[in-house]
Amino acid sequence: MIPAPPVLPARHILVVDDDTQLREQIASYLGDYGYHLHAAADARAMEQVLSASPIDLVILDLMLPGEDGLSICRRLSAEGGPAIIILSAMGEEVDRVLGLELGADDYLAKPCSPRELLARVRAVFRRLDEVRGGAPKRGKAYQFQGFVVDAQRRQLRAPNGAAILLTSGEYSLLSAFLEHPQRILSRDQLLDIARGHEVDVFDRAVDVQISRLRRKLHACADEEIIKTVRGAGYMFDAKVTRG
Repeated sequence: MIPAPPVLPARHILVVDDDTQLREQIASYLGDYGYHLHAAADARAMEQVLSASPIDLVILDLMLPGEDGLSICRRLSAEGGPAIIILSAMGEEVDRVLGLELGADDYLAKPCSPRELLARVRAVFRRLDEVRGGAPKRGKAYQFQGFVVDAQRRQLRAPNGAAILLTSGEYSLLSAFLEHPQRILSRDQLLDIARGHEVDVFDRAVDVQISRLRRKLHACADEEIIKTVRGAGYMFDAKVTRG
């Protein structure tokens, strides 16, 4: 008799929004799909939930009383906290780019359909599973220019041994480059790898996340590793070895 696969624990999602009705609607809808939902109206209430529960993803509004959503996003990202999806009425491209620059994994403008939000949530968790469960897919460690990627721990270490914090999107992009070093990857290819096939994400998201990843690598390296190939895409210009 073939044993049944293990039942994975349900993901914990925290909705941070001062609109009570919207919080309840999101919690009810996502809860029907097996997620554990938590809610908070502001940063203070959010911190109480984070200290008490193992939150995997924060759905974050930007216009909050007290500390605003952008500040929260920057702080959680710097601390290596949970994944973040910004859900905000501030839906202009400049707002979305800024949110992604500050560490959000995705950005969705209000109003949006619950089905689209669910698709975005699933895509973020899928990327988390990929980077935590073995991406890069082959080998236990990758090395390039003194950097070391521990695939088992989803950890990037600089040549001096210091850990470099990456968002799930940044790590997905790094994984794509490590699997295809010294090869030009188009924006569409990177969108497929880093953002999934089921989610409509504007192209600028790739540029923003590559810019963040490039800065983090360049801060610890003498030469630029990720190069822009005008009109074609990006190239990871480093020799990669698998350990």
